[in-house]
Amino acid sequence: MTGNNAERIDLSRAHSARVYDFILGGKDNYEADRAAAAAALEAWPGLRTSMHINRAVMHRMANWLASEAKVDQFLDIGTGIPTAPNLHQVVQGVTPDARVVYVDNDPIVLAHARALLTGTPEGRTAYVEADMREPDNILSAPELHETLDLSRPVALTVIAVLQFVEDASWLIQRLLEPLASGSYLALTLATAELAPESAALAATYTRRGIPMYLRTRSEVEELFAGAGLELLSPGVVPMHHWRPEPGEELAEAAAVNMYAGVGRKP
Repeated sequence: MTGNNAERIDLSRAHSARVYDFILGGKDNYEADRAAAAAALEAWPGLRTSMHINRAVMHRMANWLASEAKVDQFLDIGTGIPTAPNLHQVVQGVTPDARVVYVDNDPIVLAHARALLTGTPEGRTAYVEADMREPDNILSAPELHETLDLSRPVALTVIAVLQFVEDASWLIQRLLEPLASGSYLALTLATAELAPESAALAATYTRRGIPMYLRTRSEVEELFAGAGLELLSPGVVPMHHWRPEPGEELAEAAAVNMYAGVGRKP
């Protein structure tokens, strides 16, 4: 990590990307992150399993978007610390010339950006350092426009981060606004409806300086409807039910605290 990046990290406050990293067994985290992770796991021990399932769902969504929806451009919001396979590795495995722009605001993610920028020779990957709650900074970034052609369909992937945004509806609509007809939104989002212990989990995150906003299934469905999207089959479902692989053993519902869904912009 460069000196400038290290100086910008607030070691006294946990960050959702680094908490996620620690729970999944990563090493790019600090004491505040580890303390927040321990408290979160105490509030809901199923969190680790749910995070692993979320990664698997992201892989399935990315593969479906590239192989079935034939999308070759991706804008990934709230990327997090690189964990292979990353989104570009999944989609470029299907479409070697696919283009991916990653967005995050954690200096540790920026320090690892080289891992996110190593793709196929035919494809392109880029990284935008920006806060997802300030979408205009994302949409005006030169790296975005140098990598993606917004006159063609783009898959907007927002995986396991919208629970950290209070006005998720406004954010989604703003990010989708400049994207072409035929673009997609893929998301996973935390709820207390599947695992009631998630309410205690959200309170723990919030106390540790990471405000978390849980949503109901109808509220997640409204994110798609409010943006004018066509919600695709199987709709908004517990994430392990989003197009599981044939023969894949589904996790117990108690180990899942997120809904998943994909919508298409008419």
